[in-house]
Amino acid sequence: MSAVAWLGDTALVVDVGDVSAAHRLAASVDRRRREVRAPGGIVDTVVGFHSVVVHLDPRAERPDLVERWLAGLAAADADTGPHREGSPEHRTAIGAPSGGLHLDIPVTFDGPDLDEVAAMVGRPPGAVVEALVGAELQVAFIGFAPGFPYLVGLPPELASIPRRGSPRAAVPAGSVAVGGGFASIYPRSTPGGWMLLGQTAVSLFDPERPPYARLSPGDTVRFTEAPVGADAHPPHPSGRRRPLTAGGDRFVELLDPGLLSLVEDGGRSACAAIGVPPAGPADSETMRLANRLVGNPDRAATIEVTAVGPRLRFTGDAHIGVVASAADGVEIRIDDRPVAAGAVSPVLDGQVITIGRVVSGLRAYVAVAGGFETPLVVGSRSTDVLTGLGPCPLAAGDRLAIGTPSRPHGQVLVPVGVTGGDRPAELRVIAGPHRHPAANPTQLGAAAWTVGDKSNRIGVRLTRSPLPFAPYDADIPSVGMVTGAVQLPTDGNPIILGPDHATVGGYPVIACVIAADLHIVGQLRPGDTVHFTTVDRMTAHSARLHRERMLDTSVTGWFPTATGT
Repeated sequence: MSAVAWLGDTALVVDVGDVSAAHRLAASVDRRRREVRAPGGIVDTVVGFHSVVVHLDPRAERPDLVERWLAGLAAADADTGPHREGSPEHRTAIGAPSGGLHLDIPVTFDGPDLDEVAAMVGRPPGAVVEALVGAELQVAFIGFAPGFPYLVGLPPELASIPRRGSPRAAVPAGSVAVGGGFASIYPRSTPGGWMLLGQTAVSLFDPERPPYARLSPGDTVRFTEAPVGADAHPPHPSGRRRPLTAGGDRFVELLDPGLLSLVEDGGRSACAAIGVPPAGPADSETMRLANRLVGNPDRAATIEVTAVGPRLRFTGDAHIGVVASAADGVEIRIDDRPVAAGAVSPVLDGQVITIGRVVSGLRAYVAVAGGFETPLVVGSRSTDVLTGLGPCPLAAGDRLAIGTPSRPHGQVLVPVGVTGGDRPAELRVIAGPHRHPAANPTQLGAAAWTVGDKSNRIGVRLTRSPLPFAPYDADIPSVGMVTGAVQLPTDGNPIILGPDHATVGGYPVIACVIAADLHIVGQLRPGDTVHFTTVDRMTAHSARLHRERMLDTSVTGWFPTATGT
């Protein structure tokens, strides 16, 4: 019987027991969505090794209907599935075609780990290559990086090869690798811990061309030996990127980028199934307020400021709004004149705006009437620090085009509010979905945690002394992840996943921060103190509705106002 559990208050996870069943269930959900035979509120489905995660719109009015519908669909699929896990037919089906696409991938087998793998299995390198090219592999799921396929169906001797004890800092794009029971191809240059056997020039991910990923869960792959002399190495970009350019006569030029300034809009939706993180703002509430202040749609592109902001020169007149997590939470000057945060300010052609220190929380958002118009990448203008999608962190010389403005408002009447450094941040969580003997929600909330200095948009790392969760050597079959998931790595120090998190993960999720409190996570600074409180989904739902009502009344008036002139 398939088990349906909540992953926080914005996703459901169904453990179906094997890869083939996960593919069938995901296909059933997606087909019914296309045919408008599924409940409203489903935005994405992500296949894991033994599971399917169904992401919901946080504003869905009846998530309980989706839960009941999904449980019924999973039960029906389990009753009609062709093979039971563990049977000979099931073991064959895992590595067999499932009706998806098939791709032959030529490989030059010259990888730096080929000889080591050969020694592990006690066979010559040529025999290792022969075993790999003789296998028909299936895409179990996609994750870790955009387009990165986890391929199952390896011969037993290659399926037994472990990952490297120490990951490489950079694995070249196109590397063909095995590790932990899987084979794969690295679509982009990333860190990685798999054993590298060769290279291919076949591109598996193109952010400029939908549907972006060459492979999907359920597709099949066969490696072939590339002819001698064939170029198996894809081209690698080199050097610093070119500055962003802007057409037209209205734009913003970066004179100084500050500590870390990123372009962020509403993020990427419905792309997790191909390994693309959601990205978007670390604090979506504050970004939405900044956009509403200047008359933009909630998802318009802004500049996310971290700790110390940029210096911007305007070409053309504009209206801007800079919002932090509390009133007067960020320093702002136009030329040499201080201006208030949370209010619309007119800017004339040639004027320079300096965003100084963020004094409340960690981040603030700069919005301009009309929004910043950088190129769309996989449907969004957002920077993703994990995968490198979107523009790189802003640098001096970048020019950001400004869109057509609408009428700006007056001021932010009610600040969002964030915990200051003198008192702990209170985070409400929903327990599970994973149970682990080393951790439980009671231990998580028993005492305060400290935000570590290696925290970023990928995840907020927590420490505590004495550590209540002893290090352990265990993981789970890779499963879809959500922003706000509290993962427990093997060292026992929890990580709260941020917007740039990998779309699947193999660490247990012992709790998830509720959607209404994610804005707090986005404002946590290294050294801040965090307390967890476990709540139920009804409380989480009520809290989200309360936050939305507050945001709907937080921006008031129309420009010009007393504070905006």
